[in-house]
Amino acid sequence: MNRIKFSLLAILALMQLRTEVLAQDPAQLEVLQLNLKETLEYALENNVDAKNARLEVMISQTTIKEETAAGLPQINGSVGLTYNPMVPVMFVPNEPPFGDPSNPSDVIPLRFGVSYSANAGVNMTQMIFDGSFFIGLRAAKTYKQLTEYDKVKVENDLIENVKKAYFGVLVNQERIKLAEANLARIDSLLEETKAMNEAGFVEKVEVSRIQVQRNNTFSQLKQSITAYDISKQLLKIQLGLPRNFEIEITETLAELNPEDDLVAIQTMEGERRVEMDQLETNLELTNLDLKNNNAQYMPTLDFSGNFTRSGAGDSFSSTYDPINWFSSSMLGLTLNIPIFDGLSKSARIQRNRLQIQQLENQRFYLDQNIKLEIYQARENLANDLEVLAVQRESMELAQEVYDISKIKYNEGVGSNLEVVEADAALIESEINYLGALYDGLISKVDLEKALGILKVGLEE
Repeated sequence: MNRIKFSLLAILALMQLRTEVLAQDPAQLEVLQLNLKETLEYALENNVDAKNARLEVMISQTTIKEETAAGLPQINGSVGLTYNPMVPVMFVPNEPPFGDPSNPSDVIPLRFGVSYSANAGVNMTQMIFDGSFFIGLRAAKTYKQLTEYDKVKVENDLIENVKKAYFGVLVNQERIKLAEANLARIDSLLEETKAMNEAGFVEKVEVSRIQVQRNNTFSQLKQSITAYDISKQLLKIQLGLPRNFEIEITETLAELNPEDDLVAIQTMEGERRVEMDQLETNLELTNLDLKNNNAQYMPTLDFSGNFTRSGAGDSFSSTYDPINWFSSSMLGLTLNIPIFDGLSKSARIQRNRLQIQQLENQRFYLDQNIKLEIYQARENLANDLEVLAVQRESMELAQEVYDISKIKYNEGVGSNLEVVEADAALIESEINYLGALYDGLISKVDLEKALGILKVGLEE
């Protein structure tokens, strides 16, 4: 059911694209010739999801640098200029010894400040102790590892999709060859029957019967050509191939020896699945988050220092006179001691512990699910191999029946109805065989995924 659903979605998604591509001038398309290995390598290099996964790894590397920077000295410089259009005034009593007897007022206004002031300084802080720092640095490195596992998962999914699309192209290619051979065979029979009808040896109805079979075979050929074109467009999308490129498969199903591969993979041992690595890494990140929240209860110690040069003047020009500039500096230690935060750290710690339990449950479920996937994939492949053997035998028998029916008809001891029925049975058996072969190839890919060996044979 899933395969049928996948095929229908692919056809619906690509019908519009197929129409646009077919409307292009074939002379403008550049042809890219690929075998299976080259196809997979091209997809890993050019598919959008694969590109983004590689970029995500690079982004995680910047996260490590950012976390490391928090433990290094933080140095900042500052330069300032202040202009006071109206300098503040303070009033003092008009009394001896600073009073002014000539001033009748009982207060004297004094101006405090100047019109211009400037400063330039350097400030530096250095973390001495913070329990969260080294935990955060380790978490950043663990996150980078997670992005690498995510990249592998994306590549595995891509290889799975590309292989299935690639096999779809090959199978549809074989269907076209069979349909063309069948059409040539039925055309030959039709010409012979027309000649015998004109000579008076057979009735017109026998010509019509073969013509109907010929029309059905021609329709099958057209359907196979359409399916082949759509499967190629689907493969191009998986590859991330530009629209001005056309793909040409340089190998056939026979060259791939698919039946031998289907048998060989049944005895292969699996490798550790990247999904398990992803879950284990998420579990490690949650444990680190728990440690970080526990570390929030610990004091932090920071060193700070600054050096400043300040100057002032009643005019802009005098503000920068060296005689009006003075230096100051400061060194200090700051110890921050957590006392009470409303139990927010306690709530985060409790949440971390519950998340760890969830991930441990998921790990157990994933392990069981992987074992089930392997079992189901092996069983499906074994069943497909049995069906493939039956369909191969049926195709050989149908060919034998057709050959005998044709001989009998040519010798005048058989009817063309037998030939037509034998030809229809042969065509059906050939289609069934290719369908069984395609199912086997898809089951092979599913088993490779279950065993974690999709990338075997590809260069890293």
